[in-house]
Amino acid sequence: MNIQINAKTVERDARLVQSLRERADGEGSVQVHLDPTMEIDGAKVFAVYGKGGIGKSTTSSNLAVAFSKLGKRVLQIGCDPKHDSTFTLTKSLIPTVIDVLEKVGFHSEELRPEDYMVQGYNGVQCIEAGGPPAGTGCGGYVVGQTVKLLKEHHLLDDTDVVIFDVLGDVVCGGFASPLQHAERAVIVAANDFDSIFAMNRIVAAIKAKSKNYEVRLGGVIANRSRETDQIDRYNAAIGLKRLAHIPDSDQVRLSRLKKSTLFEMGDSPEILAIQQEYLKLAETLWAGTPGLLVEPMKDRQIFDFLGFE
Repeated sequence: MNIQINAKTVERDARLVQSLRERADGEGSVQVHLDPTMEIDGAKVFAVYGKGGIGKSTTSSNLAVAFSKLGKRVLQIGCDPKHDSTFTLTKSLIPTVIDVLEKVGFHSEELRPEDYMVQGYNGVQCIEAGGPPAGTGCGGYVVGQTVKLLKEHHLLDDTDVVIFDVLGDVVCGGFASPLQHAERAVIVAANDFDSIFAMNRIVAAIKAKSKNYEVRLGGVIANRSRETDQIDRYNAAIGLKRLAHIPDSDQVRLSRLKKSTLFEMGDSPEILAIQQEYLKLAETLWAGTPGLLVEPMKDRQIFDFLGFE
């Protein structure tokens, strides 16, 4: 009897190992894979990544408004436990999905859309996924629960564009999970060593995910930079593309302090130029960008590559 049980166990484990090999995201990958019933259908889905503090939330929120100005129905999902992705749209720190689920004992059937979704500026719908307490749990679970709620309440049926604003340059584990939903990933980077070094590692993560999911690199948004020479050098070397250039403007900093998007900051030539850049970016992404299959550099290679002679 014990021999039969052990044989069955060995056979089961062998099937599991083979399945993981077939679906692995990369060498030594232990990623949790997407439940196919939780795919986002219909809407164009974008995941915004970049070095921590580079301006992903500012970029995501203004891009969301730009899409809405084009007449699109937009949903922005913040994927940071700080839940500060959407405050320029809503003028507040809205409750997170994980917080409202906890209040009802994680019985999602007791929730209504208005419990966790808030309408922001120009009709942009806003959700903060939140995250587990520091050092515990998995960010992927939170993203998964958010998408599950959206599907249960049919909120994606009336959505044209979904933007995932993802925590820092954390591209392992749960915070890579938006890549499993996205059609295109875009990277926000400044024209400096640290931003481009982080971008290179994000490129590697997106390449790994693209083996088994539809996500592809859409390109780079140069942000908080007067020049783009280092970004452009890196892009040319690996086959990446710059989609937009948001200058290093004090108006961007002031917009965060005023809890406003740049589309609410007046009509000075400087502001109008930035608004137009976001509108052009939204038009480009909506029209569809080619999926870029690029080869990231090794850490030592990019270390030697960046900088001046």
